[in-house]
Amino acid sequence: MTALKLEEFTVKYKELVENKLDELVQSLDAPETVKEAMAYSLKAGGKRIRPVLLFATLNAFRKDPKIGLEAAAALEMIHTYSLIHDDLPSMDNDDLRRGKPTNHKVFGEAAAILAGDGLLTYSFEVLADTKGVSAEKILRIVSLLAKSAGPEGMVGGQAADMEGENKSLSVEELEYIHKNKTGRLLAFSVMAAAILAEAAEQQIQLLEEYAFHIGLAFQIQDDILDVEGTEEKIGKPVGSDQNKLKSTYPSLLTLDGAKDKLQNHLEKSKAALAASDLDTGLLVEIADMIASRDH
Repeated sequence: MTALKLEEFTVKYKELVENKLDELVQSLDAPETVKEAMAYSLKAGGKRIRPVLLFATLNAFRKDPKIGLEAAAALEMIHTYSLIHDDLPSMDNDDLRRGKPTNHKVFGEAAAILAGDGLLTYSFEVLADTKGVSAEKILRIVSLLAKSAGPEGMVGGQAADMEGENKSLSVEELEYIHKNKTGRLLAFSVMAAAILAEAAEQQIQLLEEYAFHIGLAFQIQDDILDVEGTEEKIGKPVGSDQNKLKSTYPSLLTLDGAKDKLQNHLEKSKAALAASDLDTGLLVEIADMIASRDH
């Protein structure tokens, strides 16, 4: 397999998963409004970090990344549904997402809720219909995605995040929120690929450690960008966390302390990769990109 730099790899596999997502939504025998609302948020842009991470992990095992296409599409559907629901007036009440009007601003709250529900449920249908993968592997991946996205994962993290508003949280409480709200789906990217690649148990543990640290690094950088970023780059108002009186890494540790914490997680993620005996060049690049991104 020809080695690609992360930028080339991302362009190639981002296009692959986006084409797959479009094909899957257009193939639905469903009301056009629901399909349009689902497609609107799926096409809203974004870096597609989670699918690219899944493909890059398969690449680390020298497997054809395309064997993870259905899992990557399902993962992006779950992530997108969560954004639609997060933006609703009853939750974060955001008007902009990636510089565009949020789903409920375009289609109304009821259609936005249904679009999110549609993406959530369709993701498991897509996974279950994966061709060329054993039923045992599909079952493990379905179970892992349900746990990563559910009350012990993303949903639980979101609930804790909402309950933490207008409160002064400890660093440990903040870490719990982000490990679940953001980190679990990033970890799924890596773990699903490891299952598809038939990884050894030690490799799975090291990849899980890598995913844990980049998940927290991702959120710390998000918090830093809420202080130092620009609305043009991040696609939403700067300082929104502060305005909502939310605890963040900079508010608890100072901006410099948050940057030190970010660097610490970055170093630990790379140490886990170094011990894995895999071709981890792309995964190292992803860790660096997460820690240095400006949007």
